[in-house]
Amino acid sequence: MPRTSRPRLGYAWHLRRLMAERGMYATTELRPLLTERGIELSEAQIYRMVTGTPERLSLRMLVALCDILAVTPNDLIEPVAETAATRATGTNGAKPAKVSATSKARTPRRAEITPKK
Repeated sequence: MPRTSRPRLGYAWHLRRLMAERGMYATTELRPLLTERGIELSEAQIYRMVTGTPERLSLRMLVALCDILAVTPNDLIEPVAETAATRATGTNGAKPAKVSATSKARTPRRAEITPKK
C-alpha cells in the first residue's frame, strides 16, 4: 500500500510581533514581567525566544507570555504546513544565499602561538 505524502505540520512564532503591537520593542522589557510570574530566564534566553522560533516551550512559559501580552496560545503560535523543501533547508521557503567561488576557496588557518624571544 503506497504512502501518501502529507505535509508536516510546523508553526509560526509571533512573539516579536505581538510585543511590538503592545509597544514592547526591547527584549529586556520582558524579563521583569516574566520574573513577576515566576519565570527566571537570562537575557540571552529571552532574546533567543523573542528573535527566534523556540523548539520547546514549557506550559508555564506559554501561560506567562499569554498573560503578559493578553493573548491566547492561538495568537502566539500559528500552525503552518511545511513543504519538503522547507524541512530540508530550514529556510521557510527562502532561497539559500549564494556563496562566491573565492569564499569557498578560503579556509580558516589555525593560529600559531610562539614564545617571545
